[in-house]
Amino acid sequence: MATEPLLVRDNPERHRFEIDLGDGSFAIVEYTLAADKIMFIHTGVPEAHEGKGIGTTLIRFALDAARERGLKVIPICPFFAAYMQKHAEVQDLLDPTWQKKFGLD
Repeated sequence: MATEPLLVRDNPERHRFEIDLGDGSFAIVEYTLAADKIMFIHTGVPEAHEGKGIGTTLIRFALDAARERGLKVIPICPFFAAYMQKHAEVQDLLDPTWQKKFGLD
């Protein structure tokens, strides 16, 4: 059975990237923008949808958006921070303070 690809969209009015899960619920990554930085403060996937890679899909989309916009990333959300620690290909996006926290300076 083929599954539809997840459609992620930026919802700037609500300060979040989101996926409509089709059952009235949303998976989200909430953010705050400041100058040339984006702070990711919360990632949420409804319990019924956990373990399907939805959170990772959101994070990848959010990081691609940050790169396209030339923003440095501040990963306050522990799930987001853990993803960035494990994926060297996105660590260049980290704000210098977070590069130090991750021991990358």
